[in-house]
Amino acid sequence: MIRIAETENGLVRGIEAADPRITAFKGIPFAAPPTGENRWRAPQPCENWEGVRDASRFGPIAVQDTPGLGDDIYCREWHVDPETQMGEDCLYLNIWTGAKSTEEKQPVLVWYYGGALQWGYPSEMEFDGERLARRGVVVVTVNYRINVFGFMAHPQLTKEQPEAPANFGNLDQQAGLKWVARNIRAFGGDPEKITIAGQSAGGGSVLSQMACPANKGLFKGAVIMSAMIRNPYEKGGFGVPKTLREAEENGRNFLDFLGVSTIEEARELDAFYIRDKYAGYREKFSFMGPAVDHCFCFGDPLELFLAGKSADVPVMAGNTGDEFPAFLKADSKEEMREKARAVFGEYAEEFLKMPEAGRCDEEGRYGKVNGLECTIKGIFDSRTARGIGQKHYYYKFVADIPGYDRPGTFHSVDLWFFFETLAKCWRPFTGKHYDLARQMCNYWANFIKTGNPNGPDADQSPMPEWAPYEAGKPCEMIFSTQGAAAVLSRPESETEENAFMRFLMDASVRGLT
Repeated sequence: MIRIAETENGLVRGIEAADPRITAFKGIPFAAPPTGENRWRAPQPCENWEGVRDASRFGPIAVQDTPGLGDDIYCREWHVDPETQMGEDCLYLNIWTGAKSTEEKQPVLVWYYGGALQWGYPSEMEFDGERLARRGVVVVTVNYRINVFGFMAHPQLTKEQPEAPANFGNLDQQAGLKWVARNIRAFGGDPEKITIAGQSAGGGSVLSQMACPANKGLFKGAVIMSAMIRNPYEKGGFGVPKTLREAEENGRNFLDFLGVSTIEEARELDAFYIRDKYAGYREKFSFMGPAVDHCFCFGDPLELFLAGKSADVPVMAGNTGDEFPAFLKADSKEEMREKARAVFGEYAEEFLKMPEAGRCDEEGRYGKVNGLECTIKGIFDSRTARGIGQKHYYYKFVADIPGYDRPGTFHSVDLWFFFETLAKCWRPFTGKHYDLARQMCNYWANFIKTGNPNGPDADQSPMPEWAPYEAGKPCEMIFSTQGAAAVLSRPESETEENAFMRFLMDASVRGLT
């Protein structure tokens, strides 16, 4: 087992995981602390250390609202420890490896956590990399700055550091990825076989990293989970970067809110004071997120992906069944028709002819669909029809989720399954859930290894074939409590429901062009 590894900055000592065949290295610094003058700057090089650094505990999480103080579903699920260590000195990553020597060259997963770029951390218990490591994958989870610390822009920053005026959290992610490319051999990994992955804002971060030209060649695959968060009934949506000027104005307003006038004065303030002020600020004004700075970010990453202007690698993407519903809210069919005409313009009559469009639930929602599903399928359909990109794999997670709260397949619940960490959850999962998690983790590991999710199950029996998603022959892998099952749709078998979905898929693509 590799228990001590030599990085570019010094030696680190890991700790055996629950399975002693796996070593976990936690809290390895990949950049200098982003404190003092490094606050609101691109990540700076890490200093060397003497001796062997202990890597048995996670580093501090990025400054954010204290997790675990409420009783919302995420506090029940994994934000369970209000005492977790937090601080600005947060640029650390974690590695799980089952390699016995540095010569094994195992494939590598680099994981970015979600949380709307405002919250979240890699030490969340669902992100334990041990089960993937048991399948021969070196797992790396990267911490990065979030909220006002990771994404503030300001005219003074643009003037003084034009090479990196914004998007510091994305630059942290990039620095972690580059650190992995330089150092992962010491942990038995192969820098030529890196897959980047993330969920929600972490998946959006994958799209951002794919769209950055400076990352060319750094990774060979991408997993984008529940992250193409767009609504076919609306223009724009979550994850669309602001212009740099808009972001600068937001930063200027925030400094006024803090009661200071310069970046130097703001850098003198206590990080937790800034955090608490930002919590009040975002209730009245705008969240802080990515900006088009033409240094890291050159446009909407989803638009660039659709156009084939991002990294050309195999892509796996999907969603859960109940997240981000899209619909037209109306008090009558006539109001629904008026809204449809406003949304779809010349395409409205085509929409209104479909029986699915006129169906209304008890809450007055017409044409309810999963917005993520429409967007992902629409983009995959468009890209494959135009011959853009390598293979695309689509999944939908619809397993029944037990618990007194009857949560459905809520946003993020599939993380327990892909990481195969169900045993850490309070929910009364049973054998069928564990069987599904094993399959999902297998598919994921196979994709990380080869760019193709297919392969045998743990007992060497074949798992259902997961074909690539192609225009005219779309395959979707359905993960339900009955297990994995591939559904292959063909035009000759199209139903009214499928036709309605196809219309909204096209609408999602039109909204991005």
